[in-house]
Amino acid sequence: MSKKANILALVAAGAVTVLAVAGLSQATTSAKPVNNTPPTISGTTTEGQTLTATSGTWTGSGPVTYSWQWRRCDKGGGSCSNIGGATKSSYTLTSVDVGNTIRVRQSAKNSDGTSSATSSPTDVVKSGATPPNTTGCPTSGSGGISVTDVTSPAHLAIDGQQITPNPVPRDAADITVRIHISACKGRDVSGALVYATAVPFEQFNVPPEASTGSDGWASLTLHQASFFPASSRQQQLTMFIRARKSGEDPLGGISARRLISFPMVH
Repeated sequence: MSKKANILALVAAGAVTVLAVAGLSQATTSAKPVNNTPPTISGTTTEGQTLTATSGTWTGSGPVTYSWQWRRCDKGGGSCSNIGGATKSSYTLTSVDVGNTIRVRQSAKNSDGTSSATSSPTDVVKSGATPPNTTGCPTSGSGGISVTDVTSPAHLAIDGQQITPNPVPRDAADITVRIHISACKGRDVSGALVYATAVPFEQFNVPPEASTGSDGWASLTLHQASFFPASSRQQQLTMFIRARKSGEDPLGGISARRLISFPMVH
């Protein structure tokens, strides 16, 4: 073989080698993990709740390791930024997330390289704080309520009264008064403390406060005192009634006061 032929053979062999190396490089690059389906997020999008990421599907040669990065985005799922320290497969929503959406980025790595895929955005994160109660009444349920469930600015209402005997005789030794307490648009109130006294005073003794039952009624029995009847012409027995919550100022809080009159025997 001539010298020129030898040179041409060497050049050709070198070209083949270069092409082979180039092909190997291309094969190596294409062997890094490839995402087939993106990761997904499950959980309730409310402050304080925990979101969980589920891996997407990947293909790639050799052992593949995965990592996570949670991202905070605008309401439309764009303008995302990494959440510091949120690199596990779960993430607990905070107050900063309220009004935003959340996405999670999964990265897959093998000896040939790293690829990433990002989930769809969640729904907009809602606040987990309980809205302030501006009425003082329970915000759910129906029927009777406990006096402990009623707070200012709501007030108790003295909206029912009964007396035994009726009408009240002038020689009555004892009388029993039943008082009904309600609140929050007529709901029966249990546990309210009811006070009753005749006006003018000292017609009947002042019994201890009585607590309303589940039906909203409280019963108090009063014993005749030295100045009943207050007048020989008295035609009605007037009573001062008060209802309150235990522990509150008798004249403040949710308390209620009312004068009630019952007929007397002429």
